[in-house]
Parts: sequence; structure tokens; C-alpha cells
Amino acid sequence: GKEMKSTNHQTIRRSIFLTALALVVVLSACSQPCPEVAEKTYHHLVILGDPHLPGQHLAHKEKVRKTINSWQDVDLVIAVGDICAEYGTEAEYAAARAFFAKLDKPLAAVAGNHDVIYETPSWPGGGGYLGASSATREAKLKLFRESFGLAEHYYSRMIGGYLLIFLSTDHESFATGISEPQLGWLRAELARHPATPTIIVFHGPLQGTQHAFKQYINRPHAIAQPAETIHAFITANPQVFLWVSGHTHTPPTEESYASPINIYAGQ
Repeated sequence: GKEMKSTNHQTIRRSIFLTALALVVVLSACSQPCPEVAEKTYHHLVILGDPHLPGQHLAHKEKVRKTINSWQDVDLVIAVGDICAEYGTEAEYAAARAFFAKLDKPLAAVAGNHDVIYETPSWPGGGGYLGASSATREAKLKLFRESFGLAEHYYSRMIGGYLLIFLSTDHESFATGISEPQLGWLRAELARHPATPTIIVFHGPLQGTQHAFKQYINRPHAIAQPAETIHAFITANPQVFLWVSGHTHTPPTEESYASPINIYAGQ
């Protein structure tokens, strides 16, 4: 996770949450419940990265949810994928629904690789991550949509004068890839809003926006794909000023968490 600010977009205030093996909370807000805000001049988006539910350290994750619920000024909580612990099973989605049912704030979610692309092992104890068939992926995407009340697994919404675009992992060949139908929708959505400041949310980070602090960083399966197509979309649409991602479990102790390398194509 990372935060970048533009002088043209100072009304966005963000609290960034990372969940790796243990949940790390980085915030700039009240340690106690915040007072009611009479007149807001900003929009507060809470970014919740890779919760892997139910997974390990569930009590820590529940504490994060309780903290978010205590804030009075939250416009939207954004879950950036890997909502499920491992395979996107019915049990994992049930745990995710139960977890977010206790969230008192509006929620927007996207699917990550652990939510849709892996075959569920047919024997106890798992057996690694094998790519799922097209039918299995479609079934898990359907379960994702049903779990979060979505008509489609990619969508947009306006908050103030900002366009937020939510994209999900659904490519046949990439762990963090975007399918052709979804890219077609993205192309049309950007064309409809050429002058609207735009934030894109997707599970995978953009190519080259982190230092290689893990062996897979910036590798093909760890970035938003197809990289060349996405690059063309972004550079042709200067209204896109922020790409919000998860996947790499970047801790705030890592240089990549807030670094000039986060700036993509000078944009």
C-alpha cells in the first residue's frame, strides 16, 4: 500500500491499512472516537488491503474494523482484494460476509487472485495454488458478486468531484490481470469522464512502482496485467492521478511504502 498526494487533489484524505501475516494499521486520525464533523471539506477513504479472511490473526482484523467503525467521517471503505484467505471457497466468502456485516461504513470491494483464480484443493491440507478452470473462475466471481451485492465485478462511483473505478482480477493467464471485456468497459468509462479526477482501484500494483524488496516484486504475476495495455490507458488519460493496490503486502517500514518510485510514468 502507498499514498501519493497531488496539490490539485488535496480534499482526499486517506487512511491506509495493510494486512499481511499480522495486520498493520497506519493512520492519521483520532485515537478515540472522532467527534461529529459539522462541515466536511474532504472525503475520507479507508483503504483495507488483503484481509485474507478468516485467515490468521482474526482478532487483530476485528480490532481494525472496530476502529474504522469509531470514525465518524468515513465516506467509503475500499477492500483491495484477497478478501478470502486462500482459494475463494464458500466457507471463506461466508467468513468475509460475516466480517463485513459488522462494518458500519459503506464498502466497495474488488477481487484479488486469492478470491477467484485458484482451484480449491479436493483433499485436506490443500496442495499449493493451481490455476482454476474457466468455469471455476466464473463460479467464484459469481460468489464474489453475490457476497458484496454487485451486479458486476467491475464498476465505478462518484464521490464529490472524483471518479472511483473498481477493477477485479479476472484474466485467464495472469494472477493479477484484467480481462478484455473489463478493459473494454474501462476504456469506455474513462472516455465518458475525460476531465474528472480519477482514482483506479485494483489488486495488483503498476509495473515498476516498488523496489524489489521481495523476489516477486515487479514480476509478471505480481503487477497489473496486461501491462502495456494498462500503460497506454493511463498515459492517454491524465485525469487518472492515483492507482490504489494491494497484493504485495508492503509494510510501512519498507522504502517502497512512500517513495518517488511510486510515481508512474510521471503521472
